[in-house]
Amino acid sequence: MPQHSRISTTFRRTIAVGALAVAASGLLVGCGSDDSTATSNPSTSATTTAAASSSAESSASAAPSASASAPASAPVTSPGEAATAPPEQPEEVPGDFPGPSEVPVSAEGQKFLDALKAKGIEPAADGTMAVSTADFICQAKAEGKSDAEAMVFVTAMVGTEASAAGQELTQEQATANAQTYMDVAHATYCK
Repeated sequence: MPQHSRISTTFRRTIAVGALAVAASGLLVGCGSDDSTATSNPSTSATTTAAASSSAESSASAAPSASASAPASAPVTSPGEAATAPPEQPEEVPGDFPGPSEVPVSAEGQKFLDALKAKGIEPAADGTMAVSTADFICQAKAEGKSDAEAMVFVTAMVGTEASAAGQELTQEQATANAQTYMDVAHATYCK
């Protein structure tokens, strides 16, 4: 009897797994297509339909044959134009859109940038990337991270900044510059 029970249990599991697979594939087939089942294009707005149905209901009680032949009086949009189409003439974009292109550097940030320049490192653009790197160094120090842990990310940040400035650094140069960033940030920027 135990042999029969084991075969019966295995058979039931196989059937259950098969049924589950069929159900899952049916669900995927039903939901996974890009085809739309809608085949007609709407030619009137929703308000036109609502107005026509309410006028049809009110006139249906008075004269059933007149409601079928009465045309709708609401405005109809053309098939290619949305009911809330944007204006023909676009609005002017403000001169400061999407905001300032340069972020002002704080006094502490400027001291950091000046100290980097004194060590022979020229930060890219307006120095915001270098100041962001200094912010990271200070945050890592505040969280108790070791200099070795922070150095990995600082080296990557220095390399990214050099790429943004159009410079190409070797691994040794990037590591040396990263160490300079760490030293200068600890000395002048981190509080």
